[in-house]
Amino acid sequence: MQPSNPHILKLDQFLTELDRFDLIIDVRSPAEFALDHIPGAVNYPVLDNEERAKIGTLYKQVSPFAAKKLGAALVSRNIAHHLEDYLLEMPREWRPLIYCWRGGERSGAFTHILNRIGWKAMQLEGGYQGFRRTVIDGLEAAAKQFSFHVICGMTGSGKTRVLQEAQQYDSQILDLEDLAIHRGSVLGNEPNIEQPSQKGFETALWNALRSLDPTKPVLVESESKKVGGVHIPDALMEKIRNGACIELRSSTQTRVSWLIREYHHFLSDTDNFKRKLALLTAHYGKVQIAQWNEAIDAKQFPSLVEELLVMHYDPSYQSSIVRNFPQYKIENFVQLENDSDEAFAKAAKAIVAKLNLN
Repeated sequence: MQPSNPHILKLDQFLTELDRFDLIIDVRSPAEFALDHIPGAVNYPVLDNEERAKIGTLYKQVSPFAAKKLGAALVSRNIAHHLEDYLLEMPREWRPLIYCWRGGERSGAFTHILNRIGWKAMQLEGGYQGFRRTVIDGLEAAAKQFSFHVICGMTGSGKTRVLQEAQQYDSQILDLEDLAIHRGSVLGNEPNIEQPSQKGFETALWNALRSLDPTKPVLVESESKKVGGVHIPDALMEKIRNGACIELRSSTQTRVSWLIREYHHFLSDTDNFKRKLALLTAHYGKVQIAQWNEAIDAKQFPSLVEELLVMHYDPSYQSSIVRNFPQYKIENFVQLENDSDEAFAKAAKAIVAKLNLN
């Protein structure tokens, strides 16, 4: 019987030990790391994108032995670079966690070298794939454990701002749009920032829920199943949609003012504004899109935003809210007086009080 490796962190110990490591090192390629990784991890690849592809081709077309020989040389060279560039100043007590795709040779080599030097390095059992199972299981458990209260409201009513303000009144919140890096509409992408991959979004969601107390309700805003290009896991979405609802109401004037402030990047990048509106051509036709483009050129932004609200966003909200949120009641609302800081704070305080969240 082979003795167990003392430098392997078992997957069932991962959650209890995760926050005790000084650094989490992902030794996968930069492309693998970009798709998803353990929160807080740094990427010290033992094979870069091109090297990984080269070794894979050699493995298939020549032999596993040939691939291992070249792979060992490349891995050794890259580990040496990481030691010289990042790790020489680390004290003897330094304790990193290292992982690769399956918890195999890439992380094993790095872990072995660090331990031979004298550091207390650990290798994650199952690697990223093991971590991924932890995320999926954690999200399924969260859908059963957590209860949610939902801030509903038409586009531009200030739901996200009020959600964030609610934290000041000791409320737990889950900001799905922040995690998705998207504001949830055809115009909702954040300028110059890419959304995470679906796996990356799920990891961020898992990590956010990990910091919350499942015995207390969590405040969230109403969302579609998809937030931009990522979708909320079905079980969690169903639990959110069955939560108690409260509507944030704002006047059309307030909503227009707030949206112009929040989406100011479209006022300077009008070509991008037009490209986004072109996505609505199938719904409204080329003539209507051309009229909206003329309004953009004339810088008639307040009237254009109001027309978009009345024609597109408000009807969509009104038809979906009753259908998707069974606990929505028209009489259960808080009014946002205007788009000042004081008004948002007052509305958040009123919502927290009505839902008994603190």
